[in-house]
Amino acid sequence: MSNTRQDNRQADHRQGDQAYRQLIDAIARGELLPGTRLRETDLSERLGLSRTPVREALRALEADGLVSHQPRLGAVVRELDHAEVMELYEMRAVMEGTAARLAARIASDVELQALMALNAEFAACTDPVEAAALNRRFHQALLGAARNRFLARAMEGLEKTMLILGPTTMMLASRIRTASEEHTTLLAALERRDGVAAEAAMRAHIEAAQLGRLHLRSAGSPPRSED
Repeated sequence: MSNTRQDNRQADHRQGDQAYRQLIDAIARGELLPGTRLRETDLSERLGLSRTPVREALRALEADGLVSHQPRLGAVVRELDHAEVMELYEMRAVMEGTAARLAARIASDVELQALMALNAEFAACTDPVEAAALNRRFHQALLGAARNRFLARAMEGLEKTMLILGPTTMMLASRIRTASEEHTTLLAALERRDGVAAEAAMRAHIEAAQLGRLHLRSAGSPPRSED
């Protein structure tokens, strides 16, 4: 009997992980927008799972700061207030600026070429959602090139929070072009192995994204995440 109970607990845990990943993907795709109510019964039907793993997934999302409990509503996808958005971009500037400085010192030529190829693909993109995905890949590749496991772990939590930011700044007119130009400035510093210039370029890039974010929030654009 005890083995059966243990097997059941393990199965619930595996399904809880599965539900968590599926809900994270749904938030990232904009299918579950900030403010969306998350009913266990609805999610169970949506995911084809029992309520136990769904409940476990919601607890994990709450621990990540992506879900909150509101009176009379229950679990909802969190909405970031103005102060939280400002703090998020401040931390991005610090951490991604550090990643750029480290990458300037230790990134391989192959990694730099991969970053250039990603930016070229990004610059040619016309769809905001695809551009946001390419931009995310660019930033993740740069973080990988920094080769600092502690920085990478710290960025994981920040990246999850970015999922509930709201509309992609790539929706703004000319933002794809200006962001690709900012990437190009960063890449030039990386090629020169100039860590100070690379960090400054990344901080300027994040600050530009922050201004775009504030513009979108003031305009009340329909939600969709990234940058």
